[in-house]
Amino acid sequence: MVNPAMDGAGLYVELPLADADRARLRELGPGPVWFAEPGTTSEADARALAGAGTALGNPRAAWVANAPRLRWLQLASVGIDGYLGLDWPGLGRRLTVTNLGDVFADPVAQSCLAGLLALHRGIDRLSGLRAEGRWAKSAVRPRLRMLTGARVLVLGRGSIARRLAELTGPFGCAVSYFARGSGDLRTLAELDERLPDFDVVVGLLPGTPETSGLLDARRLARMRTGAVLVNAGRGSLVDEEALVSELSSGRLGGAVLDVTAEEPLPAGHPLWTCPGVVLTQHTAGGSTDESARVIDLFTDNWHRFRAGSPLRNPVQWSRGF
Repeated sequence: MVNPAMDGAGLYVELPLADADRARLRELGPGPVWFAEPGTTSEADARALAGAGTALGNPRAAWVANAPRLRWLQLASVGIDGYLGLDWPGLGRRLTVTNLGDVFADPVAQSCLAGLLALHRGIDRLSGLRAEGRWAKSAVRPRLRMLTGARVLVLGRGSIARRLAELTGPFGCAVSYFARGSGDLRTLAELDERLPDFDVVVGLLPGTPETSGLLDARRLARMRTGAVLVNAGRGSLVDEEALVSELSSGRLGGAVLDVTAEEPLPAGHPLWTCPGVVLTQHTAGGSTDESARVIDLFTDNWHRFRAGSPLRNPVQWSRGF
């Protein structure tokens, strides 16, 4: 392996990739490619990043700050939380960062819908009964609900939100958006007033100081009785202690949680055993072609970068996403 520290045009990659995926990246050229394994990175990897001109993945923030030759970082995520603390007014003068944008729109939207249907149609409970070897048709069947005609509030109006609206369309769901610039609800006062109107509330917001704790105990209490919460944005959005209380009392109708405040969710955390919870363990963006789709976007941006053209999905550090 050639160390890209010898060539500022080198590419640093920190992703778990199959051989075929690595071959696709090597073919881009020019310059060497350094592959680091996430979770087992070393000082050699740090030196490789410091000498690279471009990078793909989510290397440590401190390494990014100390990579003087780095000119473009393509994150392998939509979220940028781990990099918000860097000096972007200064660092941003030489380093462009892009994220995955709409790459995960379809899989995340499908997981949100799958979780909603699992709760409404009792699939979560029935799966548990199967594991127990217990037949409970008479107890389960009368409690099954329909998603048809549900009033859905989506917090956010990005690509995942729009795709989820498309997927719920055939169920006759009425979708509204909370978004500061372009939503049906644009202010916190409007959010507070309208929360009781919705059967489903979906969190798809980025992690910023403004969104942290947005669904606190007071707002969770304002959700209508029997409503379902879905969170596939950031775990920091929700007061989890208050959510557990609302679910345990039976006032809320369930929660689909792809993200939690702490990941992995610690052993013994109440969300493991809280009734009415579907935990998808931050897998919603996954699919069998996930790596291929990431590399497709990176390849497109690579050619744009080398041509001096605008890149897709540039991060707006002043807005926090």
